[in-house]
Amino acid sequence: MEAFRWAFIGAGTLGKQVAKQITGSGRHKIVSVYVRDRKKRIGFADQYTAFAADSAREAIDREDVDGVYICTPNTSHYEYTVLALELGKPVLCEKPATTDAELLKEMIALSRKKNVYFAEAMWTWFSPIANKVKEWFDEGEYGTLKRFDLNYHLKSINYAPRCSDPMLAGGALLDVTIYPLTYAYRILGRPETISCKGVIKEGIDTKEDIVLTYPDGFVCNISASIVDMKGLEKLIIEGDKAKTKLLFFHGADQVKLKRKNGKSEVFKGDGGMLNEFDIVADEIRRGLKESEYVPHEATLAVMEMMDECRKQMGLVFPFENKTG
Repeated sequence: MEAFRWAFIGAGTLGKQVAKQITGSGRHKIVSVYVRDRKKRIGFADQYTAFAADSAREAIDREDVDGVYICTPNTSHYEYTVLALELGKPVLCEKPATTDAELLKEMIALSRKKNVYFAEAMWTWFSPIANKVKEWFDEGEYGTLKRFDLNYHLKSINYAPRCSDPMLAGGALLDVTIYPLTYAYRILGRPETISCKGVIKEGIDTKEDIVLTYPDGFVCNISASIVDMKGLEKLIIEGDKAKTKLLFFHGADQVKLKRKNGKSEVFKGDGGMLNEFDIVADEIRRGLKESEYVPHEATLAVMEMMDECRKQMGLVFPFENKTG
């Protein structure tokens, strides 16, 4: 099968990492790229023998583009996704798909109106490990849940300039906390109530502690930060039949189900970012308009949960302040 041909909109820190992984497989090719900085886009284009476009439209609206990957700062995801959908090109947009639920609803509605594929690049749920944990949970392997905690403390505020820039919707919630929130939603469903306490400094949230409470009274605890490494990245699921402790849960390569009867099970799988590109390419080729792995409903539910967290923290980005 010929390589799936991508237009890259954005080629910053993450875009470069992704490009190296996917092109190295031989199953994907970058045919065009647009980055505002001319020098950067030419350098990236030369590296991957791609066309350096002078505009996003020029990069997207080409006969040799099978799909569009958007990895720009959060605040421009909406603009570029809408452009690609209007041009009839399938979209894989980095998480968060946009900055709030109302904008996301517009993107989903346009995808459906145009009958064009659109998915959020939620790395974790295109990977086999998280889906195996969900399978164990759905099959009742854990029994009655006693504990479900997620920790994601990663000192990543300097990972890229966007991470600390309120004008680019930087901060912990949209960059790292989205992972444990998505994990909890995909396993446990939508909570009945959300309680969020965070720290806001210089216009961005640097950390938050979130409690998700479910109709039966069960509580899921989430802690996340971009300014410390307290507790690192960890998932703990404990039930009366089995338990799982998983480090680096959002991109893990293996997971263990430790049963109380002594018959434990270890499942292995590649946790890299290539999974999502292979799966999305296959879904687009099969004519799907929505991902089976990351459906619109899940993306929207998590965005609404994050909106509630922002409301409780009082986090409003400068570009949203209509009175300022």
